[in-house]
Amino acid sequence: MSNQAAFNTLIMRETDNGIHIRLNRPEVRNAIDSEMAEELHRVCVLLESDPRVLTIAGSAGIFAAGADIGQLRERRRADALRGINARLFVRIQQLPMPTIAVIDGHALGGGAELAYACDFRIGSPRTRIGNPETGLGIIAGAGASWRLAELIGEPKAKEILLAGRVLNAEESFELHLLNELVPSDELDAAAESLCEKISRQAPLAVQLTKRALHAPRDAHPLIDEISQAVLFETEEKERRMTAFLNRKKDLR
Repeated sequence: MSNQAAFNTLIMRETDNGIHIRLNRPEVRNAIDSEMAEELHRVCVLLESDPRVLTIAGSAGIFAAGADIGQLRERRRADALRGINARLFVRIQQLPMPTIAVIDGHALGGGAELAYACDFRIGSPRTRIGNPETGLGIIAGAGASWRLAELIGEPKAKEILLAGRVLNAEESFELHLLNELVPSDELDAAAESLCEKISRQAPLAVQLTKRALHAPRDAHPLIDEISQAVLFETEEKERRMTAFLNRKKDLR
């Protein structure tokens, strides 16, 4: 799976801190077609069996200009009901470890919805985020209709989804749609720094916290109690707390 020859639309790099994916269809502004969706599913298979942080970036100065319009124009009712991108983005959102969208340039349509499905978003001054689907006679049907309101509130989400507003980088950061805003040439370093911070945490604690964050409101406090019960029995908790107490003792 780590062999790059396995991918036609993605570039994959593995480090100690995670897996780093670059969307690689610059000739069509990294539009997400069925082949790219299938290859992203294969990345998910890897991360579901071997949980690590995932970063997703674009290439050639653009994150992703949406789904492939040529393919979308030919799709019909049965294709919509298959939820090709919607099911993929749910799977990405549900990956065990956190995911980071690294956004340089435009993230539009399906590209924006891919970014919304990630746990973190880091952008540059060139970042532009929007959903132009209604202008094409369709809806943003891969998660924007519910994720975006959760992320930035209903009034702003309506401006984007109903009136075609495209957010610039500063607006995205002010609305907390972007966690960080850095120069384009610092994006990779910022993503790597965040990967390192996450990787310093206890992996199972991170995974269970992510599940608790995404759980429905009525699943609490049960999911918190069960997660804590599991973690209380781990050697990792014992080791980390012992190290903390020893450091505190040394400071006296």
